[in-house]
Amino acid sequence: MGASDQGSRHSRIGISIDSGMATDDLTRMQPTRKLHIKSFGCQMNVYDSHRMADTLATEGFLETAEIEQADLIVLNTCHIREKAAEKVYSELGRVRELKHAAARAGRRVTVAVAGCVAQAQGEELIRRAPAVDIVVGPQSYHRLPALIARAENGAVIDTEFTVEQKFDALPSPSAAATRTRGVSAFLTVQEGCDKFCTFCVVPYTRGAETSRPVMKVIGEAEHLARSGVREITVIGQNVNAYHGAGPDGLPWPLGRLLFRLAEVPGIARLRYTTSHPCDMEESLIAAHRDVPALMPYVHLPVQSGSDRVLRAMNRRHTRGEYVAVVDRLRSLRNDLAFSSDFIVGFPGESEAEFDETISLVTEIGYAAGFSFKYSPRPGTPAAEMDQQIPEDVKLERLHRLQAVLARQQATFSAQWVGRTFEVLFEKPGRHAGQIVGRSPYLQPVQVTAGKEFIGKVAPVLITAAGPNSLFGALARQI
Repeated sequence: MGASDQGSRHSRIGISIDSGMATDDLTRMQPTRKLHIKSFGCQMNVYDSHRMADTLATEGFLETAEIEQADLIVLNTCHIREKAAEKVYSELGRVRELKHAAARAGRRVTVAVAGCVAQAQGEELIRRAPAVDIVVGPQSYHRLPALIARAENGAVIDTEFTVEQKFDALPSPSAAATRTRGVSAFLTVQEGCDKFCTFCVVPYTRGAETSRPVMKVIGEAEHLARSGVREITVIGQNVNAYHGAGPDGLPWPLGRLLFRLAEVPGIARLRYTTSHPCDMEESLIAAHRDVPALMPYVHLPVQSGSDRVLRAMNRRHTRGEYVAVVDRLRSLRNDLAFSSDFIVGFPGESEAEFDETISLVTEIGYAAGFSFKYSPRPGTPAAEMDQQIPEDVKLERLHRLQAVLARQQATFSAQWVGRTFEVLFEKPGRHAGQIVGRSPYLQPVQVTAGKEFIGKVAPVLITAAGPNSLFGALARQI
């Protein structure tokens, strides 16, 4: 997924997946245990957390928002940057105290660490955090029930790469669980990455690029739509490298898959993330022109504006090639907006090369950006490079870049004041009588209207732009 775990609707800190879902008949027949899952990082982890919860629901686990009540605590982790990984150990310190308190009260709490930190660190996790009972990698979530049983006799580790088994074995969520999660949903169609950017751990923690068969994806989309989902974001570490087997026996590219997903009854909007500039293939470009459900917002990571730095990163594209992709997409749809990922302070980056990143940002004009200091990840080539940049230099560059991106985002938001666009309403707002939706560009939009609008798409006249949200009024009643 490049340098970042991009997702403008999701925080970079832990996201608790605590829906309190309803149970089906199978669950009601089993003893009730409580589950708390906290997800760190990218949309892939949010999706995987939901699927773990769905798997454990059939074992009698009910989700709880209160970690103190949980019989099973799962931390679904991110390893993309050092800070993200260290957050896991900080959280495990808190979990250890909860586990000990429960034991003193005569209650057993099982602790599982899932995700990319689990895959990367394995036994080291249990050594550093003895409170951990289960270490489970991203391809083994379907084996969680068996791992929980085995953990009764001591800590267990499962970090095998078995992508096909995982997706074949994971159960579909109940309709009640899907409704609880909202009218927008993630759908994983591709995992892993073959690009081997020199800064990135994803090929080592998620494995090689693997794509789900087309009809498996369509079946899941249809299930989501029947359960009330109106918007699907198809996701993958390198989603536009998708090449799933189609019903015709041929591999389908992402664009062709999006054309087919647009035919699923009930789905009003489609998005995809995260993409790579080298995989912006012809059918995907055509989909931006020809599929009305595909939103006009593209997350296209670039990482740097310097060709030398891009070569050192093994990005496999130049600045000019990246700009050409953006220009081609804009030539097909002039309402397209872009977001991107940036790394500052990559080993050997000079001040002039950093300025090239600033000039690229100015040239493109982004609606949003996600920027990070370079973080050496053990086992990656960049971590062994000479000319590591001092932290104070990286921080100063990061602040300069973020100031430019913030100005661009504010300009992009302000241009909508006095204009109308369609909003998909997702949930009640913080204040009575308020509901919140998303613009075509993923901006939160707050409107005074009744809850009956949730799940509907309606035109909204934008009346004001705040730093993080837009405010508006219904242009007409539905």
